[in-house]
Amino acid sequence: MAALYAIPPTLTSKSEPPPLFDGTTRLYISVACPYAQRVWSARNIKGLSQIQIVPIDLQDRPAWYKEKVYPPNKVPAIEHNGKVTGESLDLLEYLENNFEGPKLFPTDPAKKEAAAELLKYTDTFTKNSFIALTKPDSGVAQEAGPVLDYLENALGKFSDGPFLLGQLSVVDIAYGPFVERFHVVFPVLKNYDITAGRPKLLKWIQAS
Repeated sequence: MAALYAIPPTLTSKSEPPPLFDGTTRLYISVACPYAQRVWSARNIKGLSQIQIVPIDLQDRPAWYKEKVYPPNKVPAIEHNGKVTGESLDLLEYLENNFEGPKLFPTDPAKKEAAAELLKYTDTFTKNSFIALTKPDSGVAQEAGPVLDYLENALGKFSDGPFLLGQLSVVDIAYGPFVERFHVVFPVLKNYDITAGRPKLLKWIQAS
């Protein structure tokens, strides 16, 4: 979902910082980081080209990033209105509340409740899926199956589209970067197809 467009050069320990806190809104990312891709995707979908992308090399981080920008030294982070905010799920809400563009959070009460439950479950989903990748092939389904079934069942709740809330929303953006990876990695490393027996999950991946 994180369309590449024109990506500036990745900044390393040898790179000078941008002109920090000069009124420019910046989104600090790592191109390969799924957490950063959540916010990057939302920025792109909402058409927020005024938010400047600043790629950081997580293996060779600039010292100034921790010292002057974001002390936790993680991505993603947004520099906006003289302050820096982090944590991907919080930033999805921050974009929604502080910028224009298509609304990604639902207003329908049933969908709002479903969104809250699904967003709360993201940590369980990613944790169990990554644990499954450490298991012998025979144990993968036991570990990953329940969290994948959770998504399959969630995809059946709303009938107005192929996405988790029917229409594309913040929930798809939260899960998408991880599911895209697992769809590729599990068959290669564990001979396990995450969409086998999960037709709605397959349709969702194809639509994303």
